[in-house]
Order: sequence, then C-alpha cells, then structure tokens
Amino acid sequence: MATSEPIRRTAAALFRLTCRPQVRGLENVPAQGPFILASNHLSFFDSPILQALCPRPVHFFAKAEYFTGTGVRGRAQRLFFESVGSIPVCRGEQAEAVAALDALVELLEAGQGVGIYPEGTRSRDGRLYRGRTGAAWLSLTTGAPVVPVGVTGTERLQPPGTSGFRTHRFTVTAGEPLHFGHPGRRHSLPQRREATEAIMAAIAALSGQERVDTYNAAPARRG
Repeated sequence: MATSEPIRRTAAALFRLTCRPQVRGLENVPAQGPFILASNHLSFFDSPILQALCPRPVHFFAKAEYFTGTGVRGRAQRLFFESVGSIPVCRGEQAEAVAALDALVELLEAGQGVGIYPEGTRSRDGRLYRGRTGAAWLSLTTGAPVVPVGVTGTERLQPPGTSGFRTHRFTVTAGEPLHFGHPGRRHSLPQRREATEAIMAAIAALSGQERVDTYNAAPARRG
C-alpha cells in the first residue's frame, strides 16, 4: 500500500507550526521491519497526527466514509487518507472488520508499520478503557514488536460533539518496543490477554490516564 512522503511531511509541518507539539520517544520506532503502533485514542486527529509525525509510514483503519466524500473537502480528505495509507473499514460489519485485520497482517508480513487503538474507539471522558486483544493478536501472529504510544491534549483539537480543527498544544510519547512470542506459533486467549495488559499498562504510563476495567462503547449512531 503506497504512501506519499510529501503529503506526510507537509502534514507534519502544519501540525508542528500550528500546535507546537511535544514529541518524545519516536526513535523507538524500528528503523526497518514490521512494527505495531498501539496508542490511546482521544481525538479524530490522533491518526493523522501519528501518521504525519511517525518517522516511518504507519497504516491505520479509517471509516469508509472518509474515502467517499464529495466536494472540495471530501476530495481533500480522501487524498490525505489514501496518501498516508489508511485502510477503509465499514463500522459494524464483521466481514469488513475481519478483512481489514487480514490487511494489517499482510502489511506487517511485508515489513511495514500499522497502527491500532486497543480501546477500539475514542475515549470521551479522558480515561483509558480496557484494551481489546487485536494488537496483541497481531504481534503474536506476526512477531512484530508493539510500540506503545501515549497522546495527551489531542481531544482539544476537536472536542467531542464538535467539528473542525482548533489549534492547541499536544504531546506524543512513544515507549520502548514490546515483544511477544514468535510468528507462526499458536497462542491462546490467556496469552493474548496477558500481552494486551502489558500494552495497556505501557500506554497508561505514557499518557498518565486513569484506567477503567471496562470496554469503551462507541456512541450510538444517528439514524
């Protein structure tokens, strides 16, 4: 899946110019080979920020609607998400979700980087919710290391219930890679759960968020 370095660099420059972010630890992203960026999730802008600032391209899921918009805004949105290698996925469709996860495995096996939010959806109260096992499954399946990331302040770029973009300082902090098992070996649900707990503990240490031992639920979709 091709990415556009000029667009990534331009987006990174815009974020740095308008928001003056503090960025720490991105040297922990491996210089080569597959990696999984596992981050907390506070804002729509988390993916664009991480895709722009990461030293290597990183592929995140993105709602399919971001690729089908019309008009100037819709075309610009589609161009950006395609250029940074985002993977369209339809919410609530199991077959689509499985296919998207398979796409992440293919990217990792090709030596590329992927991003995932273990919480599954944005935290609207600022707390860190229980992690789902997707990132751990990907790591245990492919052998790719997990680079934990904590973002803070990004919720102020687009507070829940609002649209548009508001400039505000934010931080991105990446921790040391976590390694789980070897590719091709079978792994159990307890192993995935243990690895997930290690990932969430690392994210919590980086973000400073209060942890919640329940899963986060996406807001009800409007009819």
